[in-house]
Order: sequence, then structure tokens, then C-alpha cells
Amino acid sequence: KPFNLFPLFQHQQPCNCFKMRPILLKGHERSITVVKYNYDGDLLFTASKDHIPSMWRAENGNRIGTFAGHKGTIWDLDVCRFSKRVLTASADATARLWDCETGECLRSFPHRGPVRGAAWADGSHMFATISDPFVDHAAMISIYDVPENEDPEDYADTPRLEIALPKDADGKRVNATNIAWLNVNEALFVTFDNGAIRLYDPQNGEEIDGEEIFPHEKKITRVSFNRDKTLFITSSQDFTAKLYDVVNMKHLKTYKTDRPVNDAVISETKDHILLGGGMDAMGVTTSGGANSGKFETRFFHLVYEEEFGSVKGHFGPINALAINPNGRSFASGAEDGYIRLHFFDKSYLDMKDPVPEDEETKS
Repeated sequence: KPFNLFPLFQHQQPCNCFKMRPILLKGHERSITVVKYNYDGDLLFTASKDHIPSMWRAENGNRIGTFAGHKGTIWDLDVCRFSKRVLTASADATARLWDCETGECLRSFPHRGPVRGAAWADGSHMFATISDPFVDHAAMISIYDVPENEDPEDYADTPRLEIALPKDADGKRVNATNIAWLNVNEALFVTFDNGAIRLYDPQNGEEIDGEEIFPHEKKITRVSFNRDKTLFITSSQDFTAKLYDVVNMKHLKTYKTDRPVNDAVISETKDHILLGGGMDAMGVTTSGGANSGKFETRFFHLVYEEEFGSVKGHFGPINALAINPNGRSFASGAEDGYIRLHFFDKSYLDMKDPVPEDEETKS
């Protein structure tokens, strides 16, 4: 059956629901951990706990190929600006560099602990990773130089710069959950499982401004930026997603839900936010059945913070979301091991968001 998006605001008169029929991508055997479009939006990359990332055609969901070689869960991946090389971060304590066209592993970069995230710098000549603490080794940020015009065999196994992540004020280890580069590689943006965000100088490894901010009370599960990196949105286990200004790190909006939020993305073509999450298996068991898990993608208005619709279909918490840069489709990956590729219909694409003040004036 089609999945419905409901009218925008509750005080609106009922209108035709938006209908979408998803393409179900069956390429993984275990829980999905990440879904990501390339810069042009014609390729979709996915990874899961089954160790083998996949690449798909975004227009029809056909699988192009896989990247085989890891021996642990793939926690993150990133594709370079021109879709020539792919980075993967794995629980097997390695980050790997792949040729996007052939699927060949160009280089493996060993770490001291499980690698939680990987991100290309602007220009795609270097990348950064975050790794978890392991035994006596601290959590680390590592920066590697990988110029495209050099032979991958000549790349150094060791990072150019390592930044040890300190424990919190109580002496507890704090794990990094996401890493990204800000514009023109001026800073490394890192989120943590205690709800914090820190910025680091990629040249000397020092923490910028010397202070961390705490947008959330619990773990930040994912962070996403708009295309020009002027806005970012964080999702958290504290049941909220928050929108921030990148330049001054000012809090702009909060999107509240009644469940953990595992991912949130910003639409490039509409003032819409997509949220995905849901209760874990234990939460569903203790709250009365699968229907209470609330495993749908939820749509919010970016400015008014109003939820106006949802798309159902998954049978487990949504772990990853991505919206195509062209704004015409989005992909969701969940604990059930499936990726659902949704294409918006004409009624959604042509929809104009009403202004609440105008609606109240008319009534």
C-alpha cells in the first residue's frame, strides 16, 4: 500500500495525501548503519553490520557493486566530491580507501581501536577518522594525507596528525560519534556520546575556543549539514533534533519527538526536516508490541518546528536517513536490514508550505 504524508498543519483543511511507493533494496544481511548519496545525487552508498558496503543507482535502486574486505561492522562511509574514491570506517579497527569504479581496496589504514567515523576534507586530498578507546589507548582523531595524484602504495600507514580525546570532568571515557570538516577545512567538527560538540584545529590539533557546547543531554547519534555547510542538524537519544548555525554555533530550532532520534537530514529544496529513529527492541518489548516501536520517517517544517507527516514501512528503528540533493527522493535504512528508496510524487514536489499566520488570518 502507498505510504501517506498527512496535511501540513492541524488547523488546515484536509487535502489529498501524498503517496509514495518505495523501492525496497535488499542487499544487506544485518542492520543498516549508514546511507549516503554522492554529491551529484546519482549514486547511493549503504553500509551495515554485515561488513560489506554497497553502491546503488539512485534513479532505480539497481545495485552496481560492493566493497568487500572488512571484517567488522561498517560504522560510517564517505564518498569524495567527484565520486572517485570511497572511505569506510569499521569496527575491525581499520579505515579503508576504495576505488569507486572498480571496488578495489586501494589502501587500509590500521587504528588502535574500532573506527567510528571517516570524512573527506574539501579537495579530497586528505581525510579524518575518529576511533574508540581500546584497552589503554585513548579515543583518537586521526588525519591522513592521500593525494589523488600519488600512488596509494606510497601513502603512509600512520596519520599525519593524531589528537587524543580527553576524558570528561568525572574521569569517564567519552567516545566520539561523528566527524566532519567545516568549510575550507578550517576546523574539524566532532560530536560525542555525552551530548557534546567540539571543534579542533586540523593543523595543530588544539581545541578551538577551548570550550565545548552541549546541545543534547544524551548521545548525539548523527549530524548532517546542508550543502553549503551554513546549517547543521544533530539527532540524539534524548528524543530531539536541533538545528544550528555553523558560523556562530547558535541554536536555531528544536524538533521534539516521543522516541530516540537516530538521524536527521535537511532538505535542499524545501524548508523541511526529516527525522528517523524509534524505540529499540527492549523498549518495544516492554511497551506492548511492534506497533508501539514507531519506526517511521517523520517530516517537520524547518522554520515552524511543526510535524506534518510521516512515512511508515520499516519493521525496526530507522538508523540512517539521506535525502537526494535534488530533493526528489530520500532513502532510509533500518534495524530490519532493508533500505527503502522513496520517490516524492508531484503533489509533494508542487506543495507550497502555508504560513500559519496567514492561515489564522483567513480563518
